[in-house]
Amino acid sequence: MAKLIYIINTSLDGYIEDSDGNFDWSEPDDVDHDFYTDLLRPVGVQLLGRRMYDMMKVWQSPPPDWPRPMQDFARVWQDSDKIVYSRTLAQAATPRTHIEREFDPEAVHNLKASSERDLAIAGPELAAHAIAAGLVDEYHAVVWPVIVGGGKPWLPDGVRVNLEFVEERRLGKAAVYLRYRASPEN
Repeated sequence: MAKLIYIINTSLDGYIEDSDGNFDWSEPDDVDHDFYTDLLRPVGVQLLGRRMYDMMKVWQSPPPDWPRPMQDFARVWQDSDKIVYSRTLAQAATPRTHIEREFDPEAVHNLKASSERDLAIAGPELAAHAIAAGLVDEYHAVVWPVIVGGGKPWLPDGVRVNLEFVEERRLGKAAVYLRYRASPEN
């Protein structure tokens, strides 16, 4: 069975964006882009909320003057299928993209069971549904050296998940990558 992996950038105090919606403090450098490319390479399907999709679709047609690490990331992003969860998006702006109106835990479970490659989920609101349904197998957080004091949290309230530590790594701009696996005891 494929794994469902939650991949997110977060401030030290647990937010993906500050109270004004800014996340410029998590801008990766070339070393970080290479890391994200390697992280996304084994993923066959990405599950994205509407806002995350709108932000990420720039990777479908990056400007030719972008540096090699960004071009490499774009190729890996293009190489995966995308499922966008949106009640309002009429059609996808990128190839290999399917729109779902509602998050269906059983459909995601079946997708995990039938996929040969891992799945990634991005965006805290969409991930909250998967976490509450017990579908997330791994949590990959890049923690940036900033405290933003509030905003959009990366984890939902009211859900407990026991985790097993798997890996840590320091990245280019002093961010720290943490990887945890959901404990079988959940």
